[in-house]
Amino acid sequence: MSSNHPPAAQGGLADKGIVARIVYVFERLLPDPFILSIGLTVLVALLAVALVPGTTAPKLLNSWYTGAFKILQFAFQMVLILATGFAVADAPIVRGALGAMARRVNSPAQAMMLLFPVVALAAWLNWGLGLVVAAFLSREIARQTRVDFGWLVAASYSAWSVCNNGLSSSIALTQATHGNELNFVEKATGQIIPLSQTIFAPFVLVPTISIVLVMAVIFAWIHPKGDAVQPLRETGAAPEEADSHSRSALAPDSPAARMERSPIGTLILLAVGLGLIYLKVSTHKFALDINMTILIFLLAGLALQGRPINYANAIRAAVKQTGSMVLQYPMYGGIMGIMAGTGLAALIAKGFVDIATGTTLPLWSYVSSMIITLLVPSAGGHWAVQGPFVVPAAVALHADAARTAMGVAMAENVSNMLQPFWAVPVVAMAGIRLQRVMGYTAITFVVTFVIYGASLLFVP
Repeated sequence: MSSNHPPAAQGGLADKGIVARIVYVFERLLPDPFILSIGLTVLVALLAVALVPGTTAPKLLNSWYTGAFKILQFAFQMVLILATGFAVADAPIVRGALGAMARRVNSPAQAMMLLFPVVALAAWLNWGLGLVVAAFLSREIARQTRVDFGWLVAASYSAWSVCNNGLSSSIALTQATHGNELNFVEKATGQIIPLSQTIFAPFVLVPTISIVLVMAVIFAWIHPKGDAVQPLRETGAAPEEADSHSRSALAPDSPAARMERSPIGTLILLAVGLGLIYLKVSTHKFALDINMTILIFLLAGLALQGRPINYANAIRAAVKQTGSMVLQYPMYGGIMGIMAGTGLAALIAKGFVDIATGTTLPLWSYVSSMIITLLVPSAGGHWAVQGPFVVPAAVALHADAARTAMGVAMAENVSNMLQPFWAVPVVAMAGIRLQRVMGYTAITFVVTFVIYGASLLFVP
């Protein structure tokens, strides 16, 4: 007798190993990310009422409204990161390169040997690039080798988690930038913290490399066995017909069709974009921030796709995957608004600071940040709330300010393994339900929590 349930959901917990039990529980208990964001909104509102004196209904509502709409610019930037990154990875030459790498994979262990270093390096260079590489390399490996697809995407997301230790770490970059609004170290001490003391310091590099190695081994070990494996299942759907304003509606020799096939539009945009980058570099104003990342992805995608119509079709395909992002980001913006507007995030941060010493402050900064990140999943967003408390405390307690600040960033890496905010674009591009992924990343959460905590205490 056949069953309509996937293998991971069949049977009871008694027949499963510890990893399968975790995955089983997450699949049964974790709702759709949008439903989860509603639940977290209610939870944060109740915590604010219970813990922060003076929290009223109007204050809650106004704080939620402010946060929900304040995040819209960021939300659209995230949609563009996904869409422009998708267009890069969708280019024939990139798909060919990913496919060539994936063809070397013949086992789950080999998949981890390829996936972890490639995705981690991409994420260390830029978190947006890491998201795209994580999703597309997972799909290419799954097409070539019979592995569990949920496990594979979870591994790629785990490899991506080191992004807050890399060159696009918003906390490290702001503390290294003179005059930045979020450079709380400079405001408190008059000094900036160079990257040599944050992302290139041993206490950051050692756990970063350790996590890539350790988690690759762990994921190779926990790959499902036998009938529990759920490989990538392609839909087999035929390619979409062109819409009424692109190819099928145009006569091949019509002026419109010739314009679509012409590379002139691509050359114009490339000239504009490269000219802008040159201007930024020559005036020493170049910064690899979110907007510049989008521009670079845009130019790379245009160059790789060749013709504007090819790029437009790739973007159309990408935008279909952004629905869940459009729903969730305003909800999390509202949660951030409540946390900041009512003072709940400040209360949590200050509570841990009050019990810290000069030696333990980085660790308590790390722990408090992890709690805040589960509710406010944005390093820059919650640094704006937590920084004003932990940095003055570091000065007063003669604690290491760089270590204290990076403790906040490291906690974001850890909390992301339970908080689905950043997993949404990965699972959207990969084409899989979030529940199949988060059960595995819960294991990453436990392991990385220990590694980062030990590093903050013991690594110079």
